[in-house]
Amino acid sequence: MRNRDRPSAEPGHAVSYRRRVAETTRTPAPRAGVTTQRLFTIILGVLSLLMLVTTVSGTYALTSTAAVSNRLSDRISPAATAVVTLRGALVDQETGVRGYLLSGDRDFLQPYRDGQAAEAASRERIRSLLPDVPAVQAQLGAVQAQAERWRSAVAEPMVAARDRQPAPPDTAALLSRGKADFDRIRSDLVTLESTIGAARTAARADLAGARQLRDGIFLAIFVVFVAGLAAVAVLLRLAVLRPLGRLRVAARQVAGGDFGQHLPRNGPRDLVDLADDMDEMRRQISDALTRSISAGEQLRQQAVELQRSNADLEQFAYVASHDLQEPLRKVASFCQMLERRYATELDDRGRQYLHFAVDGASRMQVLINDLLMFSRVGRVYDDVEDVDLHQVVEQAERDLSHRIEESGATVTYDGLPVVPGDQTLLALLWQNLLGNAVKFAHPGRPPRVTVEVRADDDEWTFAVADNGIGIESTYADKIFVIFQRLHPRGSYPGTGIGLALCKRIVEFHGGRIWLDDGYSGGARICFTLPRRS
Repeated sequence: MRNRDRPSAEPGHAVSYRRRVAETTRTPAPRAGVTTQRLFTIILGVLSLLMLVTTVSGTYALTSTAAVSNRLSDRISPAATAVVTLRGALVDQETGVRGYLLSGDRDFLQPYRDGQAAEAASRERIRSLLPDVPAVQAQLGAVQAQAERWRSAVAEPMVAARDRQPAPPDTAALLSRGKADFDRIRSDLVTLESTIGAARTAARADLAGARQLRDGIFLAIFVVFVAGLAAVAVLLRLAVLRPLGRLRVAARQVAGGDFGQHLPRNGPRDLVDLADDMDEMRRQISDALTRSISAGEQLRQQAVELQRSNADLEQFAYVASHDLQEPLRKVASFCQMLERRYATELDDRGRQYLHFAVDGASRMQVLINDLLMFSRVGRVYDDVEDVDLHQVVEQAERDLSHRIEESGATVTYDGLPVVPGDQTLLALLWQNLLGNAVKFAHPGRPPRVTVEVRADDDEWTFAVADNGIGIESTYADKIFVIFQRLHPRGSYPGTGIGLALCKRIVEFHGGRIWLDDGYSGGARICFTLPRRS
């Protein structure tokens, strides 16, 4: 029966499948054509070249515009302002001399002296600002020569004459002659101002032209950039996005269950390779689906058989709990009746036989009840609710009160939490753990049982420690196996199901249980239970 349920081997199909897998995992031979990476490299190279050309052009335009603007604002305009300052300095000199001649007050000569210093400073500033304009330099020299001629021929003699005579008779004539000489200076200044004004007009025209060139270059840069982006977008759509879209549509059809749909092979070389790999994956998935459907049918049949087997187990449990219990009760009761009625007529051997029969029937009843309890974990008791373990342990302590009083045991616990689980199963868990701790007591001292709890990230860790006879570490796994006993049946009562039942209950609640093999002075059983979410 077991061999018939096992899937039949198909050597030819397995060999062909391994050969196909090996072919798909083999390194493919290189193909001709442009890959997506190379296409993007070419596009980025072209864009980089365009950006370099446009950047150089824009830098040239900005530099030219800045140079023209700086010449106008930093040299020509300050030079025009210096000419105005030069005119004012010369006028101050002429006004100071005139005022001294008319009033004789030497305070009027202070503007004359200050004007000479301001004149010299203005001339030097104009020379330094426009050293590359010969006309300005020549006209500035003419103004300087004319001013020196006016001071030496008119201003200084007039001041000297006024110093000698308080009111010279020819003052009007001197002033008239001085005005004529100063008008020639004014004429040279007008020429200088006209030259600088012409230079300013030319610089403004150059600035307007540079700005127009700059705007044209930046407009060209914008047009080239937009055109490049549009070309890149069209190229990417035609060469990459459209083939990817077709491949995506075909892949969705395959994902939807159409495993007969072949994937298109167009676009760059690596997209074609991707389509080939995906198509091979489609073929393998199709083959695997066929095999999984066959395996699923076999699993369905096995599930039906398992369900029938579970029904048989349910029937067996029913028979064990009813039909088997009744004969055992009759055997035990009739043996007890025989013992009471004919005990005086039987010898010691006969009474011993009757005792063995009664004890065997009783132990069989206990064993059947324990087996039923073990089989019902997770099948009958599955009501999950919030369980207060403090109350559960108190109830287990009350149920074991007779044994606890007889042995003089003490049970210590505190701070036990509320956990999600089945209250009946958790009560069985604690009753078995506390009962074992009291049962396997050390002959020389009264039992002392300590319950500890520790909160971890998502679970509670419990420990039940006693000072009894202890368990050797070599039996750490054996003690949780059903019917495994470490002591003779006459030494300690029980069927060997208690810790196996504890393990089943803990695992049913999603925890784990183990023996703390590092604990000395008794036994220490540890287990975990999940915390409330």
